[in-house]
Amino acid sequence: MLDRLRGDIASGTLDETGVDLTLNGLPEAIDRELRRALGYSLRPVINATGVILHTNLGRAPLADFALDHVREAASTYSNLEFDVASGERGKRDVHVDRLFQKLIETAAQDGIQPRPHTTSTIVVNNNAAAVLIALNTLGEGGEVIVSRGELVEIGGSFRIPDVMGKSGAVLREVGTTNRTRISDYERAINERTRLLLRVHRSNFAIVGFTEQPSLAELVALGRERGIPVMEDLGSGALFDLRAVGVNSEPGPIESLREGVDVVTYSGDKLLGGPQAGIISGRRELVARIRSNPLFRALRVDKLTYAALEATLLAYIKQNHDSIPSLRMMRVPVEQIECRARAVIAQVGGSLTLEVIEGESLIGGGSAPGATLATKLLAVSSESSSAGLIAERLRTFDPPVIARVEDGRVLLDLRTVFPEQDEAIVRALRTIPA
Repeated sequence: MLDRLRGDIASGTLDETGVDLTLNGLPEAIDRELRRALGYSLRPVINATGVILHTNLGRAPLADFALDHVREAASTYSNLEFDVASGERGKRDVHVDRLFQKLIETAAQDGIQPRPHTTSTIVVNNNAAAVLIALNTLGEGGEVIVSRGELVEIGGSFRIPDVMGKSGAVLREVGTTNRTRISDYERAINERTRLLLRVHRSNFAIVGFTEQPSLAELVALGRERGIPVMEDLGSGALFDLRAVGVNSEPGPIESLREGVDVVTYSGDKLLGGPQAGIISGRRELVARIRSNPLFRALRVDKLTYAALEATLLAYIKQNHDSIPSLRMMRVPVEQIECRARAVIAQVGGSLTLEVIEGESLIGGGSAPGATLATKLLAVSSESSSAGLIAERLRTFDPPVIARVEDGRVLLDLRTVFPEQDEAIVRALRTIPA
């Protein structure tokens, strides 16, 4: 801090009055600098953007019971790879595989195939890793057929063709960007074909003059030719999103029901758990993937297993509202409006605040085009621009992240935890009228 002050004096930035003011504020400035330098860089923020699975803000927040299980597993020793009954070494997969078996068994009781004893599930560190190891295991040295309309790019400029290249599999594109038929796949099959790949367009939609073979057609072709079918779902919903008005987002159990041999999906998107890449499918194929040396490099630790196990148990108990991201999707618009008006009443008349119609997004590369009706808290000020208001909110402790549209700052309380409303009020009170 002294070096900075000396530099300002030497450059003539500060006059005598400015130097006196800076010296008087030096103790407070040093205190702030120490707190910044010795504090955590990764810290909580308030997500008022209305994007439920905001990739930049950490995607799905974990439930309290999941955090409790993580703390329990992390603070002492655990049976991560130990079979307590036999006293011998075990496999870490069992902690979540057994729960996926229960979920599939529940579906089977409702007349939905496949039966649980034919499937297995393993976990790696994210869905890109799941796709990489599955393609490397099942397609290395051969061709993997995929539609041109599914050669997607996900966040961080990671592209499916690049992942396939690293896997050692040869990409065989078929069809066109907007139209691919089952006959395109059929004509491309040759003696080097190892896999038929379906990639879910999780972060965009193609509309208009389009065509895509059904999953049933792809599975039938794979069975006829003896070629496994793999689907990269990306999001992997275990919750029926039709309950919140989203009709076009498939889930892994539905894909397995259709006969897909291997499905890959994320743990921290629509599933609402920790970051993880989940691979479910035919037991013998999943066993081959697990035996790949890459599995050792890509496997997850006890903290991820603990959080994922707890989240899956909530699904088994059908306690969907205990999972924060699912609960946010189900919040009634009337409740959001009531909270927004309560915030306005507490802030007072220093700012121009109003409640307007708006839309929330699921986000996280999930359900492209799907929106949820919401009420937005619109903030404006005669003395501050929308950019300055948004900046002021970001520099509050904890930072409040909002969005700016049409010259106003918009806050969507759908993605704000109710106990954080008070912090929203305090942050807004710091903004000059």
